[in-house]
Amino acid sequence: MPALFEAYITNLGKYNEGELVGETLKFPTTKEEVQGLLKRIGVDGVRYEEFFITSFDGDVLGLYDYLTEYENLDELNHLACLLSELDQSDLEKFEAVIDSGEHTSSVADLINLTQNLDCFEFYPDIESEEDLGRYSAEDLPIPEELKDYFDYEAYGRDIRLNEDGHFAPGGYVLNNGGKFIEHYHGIEDIPAEHR
Repeated sequence: MPALFEAYITNLGKYNEGELVGETLKFPTTKEEVQGLLKRIGVDGVRYEEFFITSFDGDVLGLYDYLTEYENLDELNHLACLLSELDQSDLEKFEAVIDSGEHTSSVADLINLTQNLDCFEFYPDIESEEDLGRYSAEDLPIPEELKDYFDYEAYGRDIRLNEDGHFAPGGYVLNNGGKFIEHYHGIEDIPAEHR
């Protein structure tokens, strides 16, 4: 399974002693890889028990804006496993929704979002009110001789405001009013194969 994102894991105790000891962990990962990394950076549960995440990197646009230095590695791995199961169009929809700021207050929110993408509509390559107006006006009975005079931008602006839509990198996204179900409530909900 290819890595979707990575985190630089740092030994907190050694950091507080003035020494930067850490290593990059790629997600999705395995329990063995996590344990091996923690051992290599000296987080042994005895002398050094804590770590923090210095930085994130990867291919999921905007994801790192919503992750903090003290995230749970099992939750991050569960999120990465769920994201790796998405096809490209759903991954683009996920990126657009998080760009809008919906369901981004925690990793648990992001996990639930991956399982509720059917609650959103995503229109790739619609990046402006004029694009939205032109796309939406395709079904209107506008006489051919009036099409050049139609205000597509104003029409698109009204649609966006009425739908509470959002222009994200890559397209236009809106909540379609579907029932958002919280499948994930905490660590106990992570399947064994995602830990």
